[in-house]
Amino acid sequence: MHWHTYSSAEKAAEACCRHILPRLEEALSGHGVASLAVSGGSTPRLLFEYMAQTGFDWKRVHLFWVDERIVPPSDPDSNYGNAEHSFLQPAHFPHRNVHRIQGELKPDLAARNYVHDIQDFFELAPGQLPKFDIVHLGMGADAHTASLFPGDPLIDNFDRIAAPVYIENLAKYRVTLLPGTLVNAKHIIFLVAGEDKAEAVRNVTEARYEPLKYPAQLISHHCRHVTWFLDEAAASLTTA
Repeated sequence: MHWHTYSSAEKAAEACCRHILPRLEEALSGHGVASLAVSGGSTPRLLFEYMAQTGFDWKRVHLFWVDERIVPPSDPDSNYGNAEHSFLQPAHFPHRNVHRIQGELKPDLAARNYVHDIQDFFELAPGQLPKFDIVHLGMGADAHTASLFPGDPLIDNFDRIAAPVYIENLAKYRVTLLPGTLVNAKHIIFLVAGEDKAEAVRNVTEARYEPLKYPAQLISHHCRHVTWFLDEAAASLTTA
């Protein structure tokens, strides 16, 4: 696990962007195309803005989402919609390479369509899991990541690609990639900012392994290439 701390969320996001691009180039040189799965939220928006300004050639990069809310893409809560405004449009990202979760559909159908899209892109045999080149994750103050919240039985599911999930405390559905897909990625990159995340960061990196309590531990403990980008506020309670 690699750990980088910066004075602000903006600087952490900029460094995260500089970390992602060479790994995309590496994937492109080896396979001709690259796959990137991104998360939603306010901190990722900073990352997207930096990515849009790089001048990177996105023609052979395929973009996926780690999770999505069950809302239309025009809804302010849509992870896809936020990425479209802050990244896809200003970067002139090719629409044919966008693999969004159809949040305007019912959760089961949205998840099923997304799984089929992933299976087609990665040319997967039945039962196979995809291997994304890069998965970008955030983390909530409760240590959830993707839409895997504390206590959810899907935290133990390493067999399926993605699924609908009902978030009890929000009383809303989402669609999320599942643990087997996440830990199978070549590179996992966490971008976490804010004082409200400090305790979660400490618990995920230093507390006893209890993924049902701290879901982000799944990723930090099971992936071989995990890199954290944090601001000083998020890292303030750790000993790293």
